[in-house]
This record gives sequence, structure tokens and C-alpha cells, in this order.
Amino acid sequence: MLKKSGMLTVGCMLAFSSDAISTQLIPAKGFILSGVILEEGNFKERKGFRVSMPARQWQDPDKETLTDRNYMAWLPVNFHNGIIEVDIASTLATGAPGYARGFAGISFRIQSEGSFENIYLRPTNSQSHDQVRRNHSVQYFSYPDFRFDRLRKEAPERYETYAEVKLDEWTHVKIVVADQRATLYLNNNPTPAFMVNDLKLGSTAQGGVGIWIESGTIAWFRDLQVSTESQQ
Repeated sequence: MLKKSGMLTVGCMLAFSSDAISTQLIPAKGFILSGVILEEGNFKERKGFRVSMPARQWQDPDKETLTDRNYMAWLPVNFHNGIIEVDIASTLATGAPGYARGFAGISFRIQSEGSFENIYLRPTNSQSHDQVRRNHSVQYFSYPDFRFDRLRKEAPERYETYAEVKLDEWTHVKIVVADQRATLYLNNNPTPAFMVNDLKLGSTAQGGVGIWIESGTIAWFRDLQVSTESQQ
């Protein structure tokens, strides 16, 4: 049977509660930063963390292929199966490139050699009048071998979909992970917004959890909760 083994919570501080109900507070410096800046602050009267990327790190489509990279703030927990929940909002940075979409999402099973699974949002696509762009509002990828450009080419529509999300607004994101399957729920809707049934790192992968962004995005997050399950 599955047994809940622990829960980890992040507001503007991070708290970990074990089965013994012990709690330890960790500030922003408890996160590992991969190419991003993490600061505490307020967005729309809610306290949380701000994740940004230096403009020099934005991709240049004239010089490189636009793809998913490993820019994120993450926690070195041992997550395999369980539930990840967080309130997240994204905005476009000043001077953001034309291809910016407010890219922000959750990375999970982040491994020591750098690989991870990810589901992220493109809020500007969700509000587009172009139906093709609307169909690209939510995206799954697996770093480094199965990024969005490869998945879109090899399996069109399978790893992305439409969902109602907006820039500059808090969105409650919940991802349920079970072996090789991940299910996304948005804004406490009991109906899944998106499902991935073949996570590319396989059913036994485990590792950290983090908040991920891409070029031209500033993301805010709060109330990150990670509940893990273990086999008994």
C-alpha cells in the first residue's frame, strides 16, 4: 500500500513536516539556483518568492534554436511519487523578446546529473486569438533529451494542450505523480487539465522539486507543498 511519508511547504519561507510533526524553517537560500535569481517579495498583495533570469541569458532565435533549458530554483528533496501543489503567477519582464509567453512551471524528479521532468504554462498562448497557439498553453518536457521542439515534431499534440491561464494572475497548480504518469490540475478543478502517461525518465526516477522559468519571464510562487509517498 502507499503511505504518506512527509510534506514540505513553502510560503515565503519553507517548512518541512515529518511524520513526527517536527518543523524547520528555511529561507530563500535553502533553494539551489540554476541560472536564476530568487528573492522574497509581494505580488498582488500576496507574499511569496520572485524568480527571474538575467536578460543576458534570454535565448536569441537568430543565433540558436529556441528550446527548454534548466533555469530554475529547486529543493534537493527525494520526490518519487506524490503530489506537488503551488500558487504560481508569471509576468513578462521589461524588454521581453517577442517569443516570450510567460513560461513558468514545475520541475520534478530533478536528478544529480541534471535531468528532470517538467510541466509548464504559456499564459499568453492561452489568451491568443490564434487557435494553434491556444493549443500550446500547457507543455510537458523531459530534460535533456525530450524538449518541447522534439516532442512537438515526433508526437504532435500529445505533450501539450489548451488550458485557461492568464498572465499577472495567481494560478493554483497541482501535479499528481504516480510512477510513469503525471496529471495536472488547475485552480482546484477536479477535472484534469492535462495528463502525461509516459514520463520519459521512467517510473523509478526520483529527485528534487523546483520552480522553472524561461526567457523573458518573471515568475512568482507561494505555498509550495510537496507530499511524498513510499511503498510499504
